[in-house]
Amino acid sequence: MLMAHPAVLENLLEQYETLRILHAEDGSTEVRRRMDDVAYTLCVATGTCDIDAAVIAARHRLPGARPEDDSLLSA
Repeated sequence: MLMAHPAVLENLLEQYETLRILHAEDGSTEVRRRMDDVAYTLCVATGTCDIDAAVIAARHRLPGARPEDDSLLSA
């Protein structure tokens, strides 16, 4: 399986988190649609089929990720 570059994954994670916050604040259809698109892209990029698994998998691929869990070491 091809793996996305960590910089791409980091960008997708940032977009997803930003859109998730925006959707929680205003709940617009446009934000939800964009969030769904980014979630789908994260799933494809990580070889997963749900967004929670995709976020965890993407975080594990970032520099500084701890192998024991889905957190990141502070830089």
